[in-house]
Amino acid sequence: MAACVHNSRTDQTTTRSRISLSSDHQSQRTDNSLSKYGFYSSRPSVCNLVSSSPVKSIVVDVVDHPKSIENGAVCDDIWLKMREEAKYDMEQEPLLLNYYFISILSHKSLESALANHLAMKLSNSSLSSNTLYEVFLSIINEDYEIKRAIRDDIKAVKERDPACISLVHCMLNFKGFLACQAHRVAHKLWSQGRNVLALLIQNRVSEVFAVDIHPGAKMGRGILLDHATGVVIGETAVIGNNVSILHNVTLGGTGKTSGDRHPKIGDGVLIGAGTCVLGNVRIGDGAKIGAGSVVLKEVPARTTAVGNPARIMGGKGNPIMLDKIPSETMDHTSHIEEWSDYVI
Repeated sequence: MAACVHNSRTDQTTTRSRISLSSDHQSQRTDNSLSKYGFYSSRPSVCNLVSSSPVKSIVVDVVDHPKSIENGAVCDDIWLKMREEAKYDMEQEPLLLNYYFISILSHKSLESALANHLAMKLSNSSLSSNTLYEVFLSIINEDYEIKRAIRDDIKAVKERDPACISLVHCMLNFKGFLACQAHRVAHKLWSQGRNVLALLIQNRVSEVFAVDIHPGAKMGRGILLDHATGVVIGETAVIGNNVSILHNVTLGGTGKTSGDRHPKIGDGVLIGAGTCVLGNVRIGDGAKIGAGSVVLKEVPARTTAVGNPARIMGGKGNPIMLDKIPSETMDHTSHIEEWSDYVI
């Protein structure tokens, strides 16, 4: 089967390898001219994402990857692992050969694959995927912190969400992860004064993923938006590192107040489903907010707040202190046995 792929941007001659993938075995050999197969390393165009009949083998383009380097360069272990997972999935489900090739294996980096996938998801009849691809890739490639955050977010999803079966599954199918990465690009554009483009991306993410994050909001690394549907985050909100947020969570204002008016979420915080945190209030490091809570005041670090209005477990004078990071344990129910001890 010949994949319907061509190089829409640049013609590059590089030395690559061909890998023949089948359900029984995998062999590798060197070839200097993959052009006759139509496989190139830049973003492919798609004629047919899914084949109508099973295919036993496909020639896959492999490009050189940088070594793992710290302090200035991104470690590509995650990207290499993701490619291996994609090859395995292709063997298990031959109908998805073209989809996995175009989404993952035709790209030379995680950045390129992510930019392409977001562009395909967020494009419409008047906003081309090529345009969005160029925007996403240029912003991601020029910002090392975004590259680092992407990888930390992928690890967070894989480690904390039992529904995530692989890194490539997260990359292709988890809209919370995709919405978070699109926001990182929108926030960078916002900080550069490119507000119109930033707001356009916000709107498309809201329409496609049902996640509405203002491009002015600041977000740390290792973020998990679990399920993500209905998440709303306001312009002046700040979210720390290693935070887990469930669906239908609002980090909003209390009315028409202007200026700094949205919540500040510390590191390691877990916010349960259906929670509203309103106003310029701080949720301390390592705190937990129970599902369905309405938080209007500060929540101290390493405490649990539950209810409407939210109350501190153990009371303000003697709060029950958490000894584990709730965003990592994802424990939503340990406070229920203390229900009768709630104190305003």
